[in-house]
Amino acid sequence: MRNTRAAAVIGALSLFAAACGGSTDTGSGRTADGGTFTFSIRADPGALDPAMAVLSVTNSVLSFAYDTLVYYGPDGKIVPGLAEKWDVKPDAVTFTLRKDVTCSDGSPLTPSDVAGSVNHITDPATKSPLNGVTVPVGMKAEADDAAGTVTLSTPKPFSFILENAPQIFVVCGKGAKDRSVLARGTSGSGPYTLTEAAPSDHYTFQVRKDYAWGPGGATTKESGQPDKIVLKVVPNEQTAANLLISGDINGAVIYGADRARLEATPGIGKLVISAGNGQFFYHQGEDRPAKDPAVRKALTQAVNLKELAGISSSGTGRPATGLVMDPRPCPGDSVTGHVPAFDEAAASAALDAAGWKAGPDGVRVKDGSKLTLRLLYGTTKGAGVQAAAEYLAAAWKKAGADVTLNGVIDTKLSESLTATQDWDVVWLPIGVTLPTQLEGFLSGPAAPKGANFAHLANDRYQKLVTEAVGKPGEEGCKLWLESESALFEDADLVPVVEDTVLVASKNAKFSIVAGSVAPTTIRMTEAG
Repeated sequence: MRNTRAAAVIGALSLFAAACGGSTDTGSGRTADGGTFTFSIRADPGALDPAMAVLSVTNSVLSFAYDTLVYYGPDGKIVPGLAEKWDVKPDAVTFTLRKDVTCSDGSPLTPSDVAGSVNHITDPATKSPLNGVTVPVGMKAEADDAAGTVTLSTPKPFSFILENAPQIFVVCGKGAKDRSVLARGTSGSGPYTLTEAAPSDHYTFQVRKDYAWGPGGATTKESGQPDKIVLKVVPNEQTAANLLISGDINGAVIYGADRARLEATPGIGKLVISAGNGQFFYHQGEDRPAKDPAVRKALTQAVNLKELAGISSSGTGRPATGLVMDPRPCPGDSVTGHVPAFDEAAASAALDAAGWKAGPDGVRVKDGSKLTLRLLYGTTKGAGVQAAAEYLAAAWKKAGADVTLNGVIDTKLSESLTATQDWDVVWLPIGVTLPTQLEGFLSGPAAPKGANFAHLANDRYQKLVTEAVGKPGEEGCKLWLESESALFEDADLVPVVEDTVLVASKNAKFSIVAGSVAPTTIRMTEAG
């Protein structure tokens, strides 16, 4: 049976792209009450059931209609949401809910709604790709409606049990009773309600005027809060930039060449945020050349990663320092000094030593088989990724490999990763906020039975993670950072660059928190 969890790492900003901090603002600065805020999204979000939402674009859409127990604040600290207070233990956290929260259909939110949302994800019959990713393996939720509390517990101590909560959308009202309505509708307690879904074109939301339980007590009664939200599907970035300049939309996230044009355009608000790592993985299945760590390290040494970083990010990236994005719970650099350094001569010697000898056509051969690499990458990530794939292919061909490029759309990328397994190297960004969310992808059962799409088996990584996961919060940080370094040292995956994107706006201001527009921060502004 196909496991879909690996799809969780694919998306416009990657799943859980954290990018805390900052807001974008244009216009006169004077707020304009009511109105419509239009924001472009790069792809259709697909089915809207929160328990099945694996793409960042889907989660960004859902954030307008659903709440979470707690949120990340602008400074990365946890702030109240549906819960007004909480009590944390190593293996459990008990939340006390606000008493004034209602669902979009007017029904009161109950602890049972919260517990039902969590237990629905962990129910094996649901086949939720979030089980073991955003919701820890074995987590259970117990509600006490009389006391107004819900307790999330794990079978053993679990790092970041509180910090995990901002990523679990709570379903309530009619959707909790009949989840079929969630395919193209919403049923949450969030600040907006979906009123129109036109797949591949637009999604329209209407404000809830009574909403008063947002992050830290935010409401929808502030001056400038838009009455309507329109999320317009605009796959072409140049088109999105043109629409922004003309004032037909109020916001967009720009990855590629149009960044420079917008940055030079007067009247455009600009905010640069982190958007996940540019990196690649080696397939370590039994019949793959990269099963041999000597081959992985040699192929890594054959690439000038500094040049590759500039190419893949079109010169807008930052040095990669780890796998977890800001606001990372464990600050530090797990990359520097742990990735095999660029050395073409050493790469050639290592491949020779591993038994891969150059043939008459320059392609290396071992035991009668050529050193072939099928390089998989997503085509919706912009021209930089295409150029990066071509650069890698050239470097590896020079080292003696026969390289085939395979660029596919995101949905096909997921299928190739987990179902067909038709790849040897994949360029794949990951954007998670907690190191615990990586374990299922980087260890355990291999695809298609599990989420370990690259068939990784790094004993040191697993040992360090096993020790770290039982330590609360910061106490395990040294181990978490060491576990990432263990992966880099074995060239299981190769961090290249921390990508950034431009969040651009016109006649509106808003904050980006956890990689998405924070709905209660949107303010329409008068034209300057």
